[in-house]
Amino acid sequence: MLGASELTTVAAVREQRSYVCTVRDNYGERDEVVVVPCEDGDAAVRAWINRCTHEAQRFDTGRGVAMRDGQMICPKHGSMFDSCSGDCDNGEAAGTTLPGVEVAVEDGTVYLADEDYTFVHEGTITDDDGDDGPSSTSHIGF
Repeated sequence: MLGASELTTVAAVREQRSYVCTVRDNYGERDEVVVVPCEDGDAAVRAWINRCTHEAQRFDTGRGVAMRDGQMICPKHGSMFDSCSGDCDNGEAAGTTLPGVEVAVEDGTVYLADEDYTFVHEGTITDDDGDDGPSSTSHIGF
């Protein structure tokens, strides 16, 4: 696919439940994209920013997305997001929708087709810099 970055295959996403990669937005900031299986019409996969809308918890930390019945499960509070629409109708994130990322599928291969993002590398942001973010988000000291 001309001008698009090859990410993975539909078969790999289905087998592993998800695929995660690091991208750079138009402002130069890095973010993560997660590709998940989707059974909606002709769409074999969908891609979302790899964060719950409630507290920015990552769905995939490099070990795959927890999924049940076509829904992505936030590991922090259990909110469930439809893997095809990105909509959440339960838990702390109810009434929100995940930010989508455009991908295209051609001959079973998944490509990053969103002009707002540039592929950086496979895996999470922390896979290349050793920075896991803050050690705690708690404001309580002991």
